[in-house]
Amino acid sequence: MTRYDEWTAAQESTTVTVDGHDLDVAYYDDGSGDPVVFLHGIPTNSYLWRDVIDPIADRRRVIVPDMVGYGASAMHDGFDRSIRAQERMLDALLTALDIQSPSLVGHDLGGGVFLRYAAHNPDAVDELVLSNAVAYDSWPIQLVTDLGLPETARTTSPEEMQTMLDDLFRDTLVGDDPDEALVEGMTAPWNSAEGVTSLVRNAASTNTNHTTEIDPTAITADTLLLWGADDEFQPIQWAERLSDDIERAELVGLDGASHWVMADRPDAYRTHLSDFLR
Repeated sequence: MTRYDEWTAAQESTTVTVDGHDLDVAYYDDGSGDPVVFLHGIPTNSYLWRDVIDPIADRRRVIVPDMVGYGASAMHDGFDRSIRAQERMLDALLTALDIQSPSLVGHDLGGGVFLRYAAHNPDAVDELVLSNAVAYDSWPIQLVTDLGLPETARTTSPEEMQTMLDDLFRDTLVGDDPDEALVEGMTAPWNSAEGVTSLVRNAASTNTNHTTEIDPTAITADTLLLWGADDEFQPIQWAERLSDDIERAELVGLDGASHWVMADRPDAYRTHLSDFLR
C-alpha cells in the first residue's frame, strides 16, 4: 500500500494563474490514453484516490491534483479557495497539461467543482462521476462552517487540529479497523501552523451560492452518481435530486458506506467506476 510520503514523492507540479495569483498545483499523473481527472474535497487531498486509480490507469491516463490550498499544492495565505476558484484552477491545469474532454470523478467539494465545470462546458465532458458531492444548498455542513471561523486559525494549534481530524475520520469511516495509512495521509498536510490556517481558509471559502447558481439540467455527460448510502454529511437524497435533474444520470448507492465511500467499499467502488469509464 502506498504511503502518503511515497504518494507526494511521485507527484509533479506546475504553476497556474487563478484570479491573478500564480499558484503551485501538485498532481499525480499516470497511465496513457483518454484522460480521467480525480478531485478530492475537504479536508482531504489527492491521496484519497490512491487505491482507486490503479485499474483505471491500466487503460486510461489518470490525473489526480491537489486543489489549491490542499495537500502539496499552494497553502500560503491570500487567495480564494472556493469551488469557483478551484474550477478556474482546473481549467488552467487542463490547459497546462494539454488535456481536452477529460472524464471527471469528483468527491465532496471536488464533485461540486466538476458539477460546475460540466454545466459550464457541456460539450467538453462526456463522462462525469459524482460521489457524495456537494450540490444545490446541501452544504456547508455545521462542522465545516465552525472550522471556517477566522478565530479557529488563531486559537487552534497543529496538534489540536491533528486530534480533531483524526477523531473525525475514525468516527466516520465505516468499521472498527480504520485504514491507518488513509487517516495519516488525510491529516498530514495540516500538521503545521500554515496548514491549520490553510484548512481554516478552505473551510471559510465554502459558498453555497457556487452550486445554487448551477443548473444541473445543463449537464449532458453520461453521469454516474456513485454514493455512500449511509452518508450523514451529504445524504443520498441529494444524489436522488441530481438523478432527476441530469438527463443521462444513473444512481448507484452503496450500502455500508458513509461519506468516504471509496474507502468504506473500495472493491465495489472500483468495480462500478471501472465499468462506467469506457
